[in-house]
Amino acid sequence: MIDAESWGSDDTPKDECGVFGVWAPGEEVSKLIYFGLFALQHRGQESAGMAVGDGDRIVVYKDMGLVSQVFTEATLSSLIGNLAIGHTRYSTAGSCEWVNTQPTFRATPYGDLALAHNGNLTNTHALTEWLTCLDPGQHLPEKKSMDSSSDTVILSHLLASQPGPCIDAAMAVLPRLVGAFSLVFMTKDHLYAARDRHGMRPLCLGTVGEGWVVASESAALDIIGAQYVRDVEPGELISIGPEGLTSRSFAEPKRHECLFEYVYLSRPDTVLNKRLIHNMRVKIGKLLADECPVEADLVIPTPDSGTPAAIGFSAGSGIEYGQGLVKNAYVGRTFIQPSQTLRQLGIRLKLNPLRHVVAGKRVVVVDDSIVRGNTQRQVVAMLRQAGAAEVHVRVSSPPVMWPCFFGIDFADPNELIARHMSVEQICEHLGADSLGYVSLESLIAATHVPKDDLCRACFDGIYDIAVPSKDIFRLSLHEDGTGQAQSANLEKP
Repeated sequence: MIDAESWGSDDTPKDECGVFGVWAPGEEVSKLIYFGLFALQHRGQESAGMAVGDGDRIVVYKDMGLVSQVFTEATLSSLIGNLAIGHTRYSTAGSCEWVNTQPTFRATPYGDLALAHNGNLTNTHALTEWLTCLDPGQHLPEKKSMDSSSDTVILSHLLASQPGPCIDAAMAVLPRLVGAFSLVFMTKDHLYAARDRHGMRPLCLGTVGEGWVVASESAALDIIGAQYVRDVEPGELISIGPEGLTSRSFAEPKRHECLFEYVYLSRPDTVLNKRLIHNMRVKIGKLLADECPVEADLVIPTPDSGTPAAIGFSAGSGIEYGQGLVKNAYVGRTFIQPSQTLRQLGIRLKLNPLRHVVAGKRVVVVDDSIVRGNTQRQVVAMLRQAGAAEVHVRVSSPPVMWPCFFGIDFADPNELIARHMSVEQICEHLGADSLGYVSLESLIAATHVPKDDLCRACFDGIYDIAVPSKDIFRLSLHEDGTGQAQSANLEKP
């Protein structure tokens, strides 16, 4: 159930990784990786690393911390080569440690191999049994809590267990993987990229000068001046080396992209399926205004993830848009435990209201999602303390009611507030005057992607990709937990 002691904790969903790869002889590839990872920092803030190859050897450098904390000018200057891969990681609770940093490094029959992974495999038990048959001497760490780094370790061992060359090893291993993965991996002279048959996690391809780049998001290409070429296709394996770029299909595509990439995970300046994420989120906000109207004086976002939808809500409702909350851009995850007094302030470390903007106003605050409700509860309280006459919460995604097995650190199902409370109860818990969610149908329509080509499991509980066990889902749903547009209006004393 909801833990009152955790109200001050970070309530935003986390994607587990961002990956970046460069094959560009004559360029400072380590610096290209650095800036590419910097652009992907939102996908992981706990560790960063890169592997650089010069044709003779691979050097790996990685550590805990943000990209800017892990790498220095001196470090980057020492990492010289023609190709490189990079990784920035967010881990689930209990696995934030150096041993789980990426890229991984393995010696193989065809030379050294470095690998970085975004996503989560769901058939690791079967893969471990297969690996044991291939190489009975392998000793792998136990699988714990669906930790993606263990997936990466198993994957690295599997690739190393094949006789090679690397492209043949990959073609033998990749078809047997179930779940979500976007991979960049390398030998001393070749860069490889692969995306699972469902295209669950994004991966795109670009050019920089005479070289090639692969990245989790197109915005990471922009920051290094690379030109976007196309997305890596589901089930595609790309090889880049002195002979140029080649492409192979290792599995028949069955597109099933993550819907939450459109809601929150991807940067607003990223292009997915040839459409700008920002524009899609503005459209979601307009649809939200149509489905959950409210009489108010001001629309404000929860910065920064709620901004595009708030702009759309303002345009769709005709209510003035403004900035009512200021975000401290320099506050990341903190490992210093606050005192009880500071813990009660909670979200104020990151957000602070503009009193002169919201005082006396009926305010609509737009956010991208509600997971535990911790952040929204404190935002509502802050706005009331700042003098807001009314606070109405609007959410640009349906209620999150199911966990993710494919690379997003959603809360344990017992901590998902929508599993245990109706919309009216959530509204009361947040202390809001009203609460409204966009419908699943409208969210899907805004993406311009067919419903069956999207993974919607966190919203509707339909897992079209195999998961380890469904025992965790034997929880009753509220009658209103259908993903349809829902709105609750509660009078305040």
